[in-house]
Amino acid sequence: MKVFLKIHVRNDIETVAACDEELLNQVFMEGNLRIEISNHFFGGNLMQLEDAIDILKHAPYFNIVGKNIIDKAIDNELLPKGGIWSINGVPMAMKMMF
Repeated sequence: MKVFLKIHVRNDIETVAACDEELLNQVFMEGNLRIEISNHFFGGNLMQLEDAIDILKHAPYFNIVGKNIIDKAIDNELLPKGGIWSINGVPMAMKMMF
């Protein structure tokens, strides 16, 4: 399985954005909620899921979307199941450190 992964750097702080390959450039809406999985934010390198997980393990912040990457992140204890929400059945999660 493959995912798109892009690292954003602002003020020396890295935020990793990753999504399942098939979700890039799609928009999902449910009620007043909306997520756009844009090439600008998520479209970086296409890589193996396991390689993306290795990067996420060291990321202070991340934003991930899609069943494959979410399930693998949970399996690797990068986030709890309770930290997942979804729009139209598409799961997503964010990690922030304060």
